[in-house]
Amino acid sequence: MAQMTIHVRTVHDANFSVGWAGKHSLTIDRPEQEAGCGYGFSGADLLLMALGACYVNDLQLEAKKRGITLLGARVVCDCDWGGEPVHAQNVRLSVRIEAEADEDEILEMAELIDRHSRVHNTLRLGVEIPTAECEVVSVEVEAEEP
Repeated sequence: MAQMTIHVRTVHDANFSVGWAGKHSLTIDRPEQEAGCGYGFSGADLLLMALGACYVNDLQLEAKKRGITLLGARVVCDCDWGGEPVHAQNVRLSVRIEAEADEDEILEMAELIDRHSRVHNTLRLGVEIPTAECEVVSVEVEAEEP
């Protein structure tokens, strides 16, 4: 079983954070209307992007395995946010695949990707997400002199 670790850390004196995995990083923020700075992707953006990225990456790999020339792929993922607690609902993927292959072969490959993508299966099957550890550092606030 392959293991993966990512890191997310706040930026000092700022209202956004930076996330990284290995040598890759990105800015994570909330939209300005949700008390963010608007500097980067929100966690919700990244969740939907993970679905699209997983699909496209798996599609590229599968096309190569089959000797199919993939000319282009596009995934649009959207959802509604609601419920209590708030969660993604009505998640929809729209996929467009352009490849040098017959339509049936492309559709078969698309269906295979839909069934085997890691992120899709994680969300479809559900996953328990316990907080393994929470280290708390309490810092005394110095009282201002009158």
